[in-house]
Amino acid sequence: MCNLEELKQVVLSCSKCPLHPTRNNAVFGNGNSNAEIMLIAEAPGFYEDKSGIVFQGKSGELLDKILAACGFNRNDHVYISNIVKCRPPNNREPNDAEKKACLPYLYEQIEIIDPKIIILLGATALKGLINPNAKITKVRGQWIDWKDRLVMPTYHPSALLRNQNLKRPVWEDFKKVVAKYREMIDPDHYSAHC
Repeated sequence: MCNLEELKQVVLSCSKCPLHPTRNNAVFGNGNSNAEIMLIAEAPGFYEDKSGIVFQGKSGELLDKILAACGFNRNDHVYISNIVKCRPPNNREPNDAEKKACLPYLYEQIEIIDPKIIILLGATALKGLINPNAKITKVRGQWIDWKDRLVMPTYHPSALLRNQNLKRPVWEDFKKVVAKYREMIDPDHYSAHC
């Protein structure tokens, strides 16, 4: 197993699937490489493809607000990545071949970072990592034990931007994450909101 920087260099030059010729940047992941919490989403979007940084634009702003309300931030508490590392054209969902090509990179990221808690943002992340037949509407908010790690599926921030009614369920899910973080990692973790 290589280290995170070596893996990043492999991903940045990857040509294993048809997404590589159309990308501006492969988006490897960002955050604290020693984080106890890892967030996994679907794929880079327009802004991520341009910048090479995960969760930019309005979804990124909303995610940062959610994290801040929990007393977390990108630099100290979390590492963020995606099921696939290159933007699918027109922001379509990654297909099975693209996910199959990219998932080994994600598995290796998880092994290197070794988070205790994984938060899956959206249906594609849930299906890609846990079960291709899983339904986000049925399992969100429930802890899943996956390879000796606790996994919390919840809705993707972009879904909240489209449907305000999802904000409350996502907040309830993140409150469970904060409680578990206090239980497993830092009993003194401070959040003004939960």
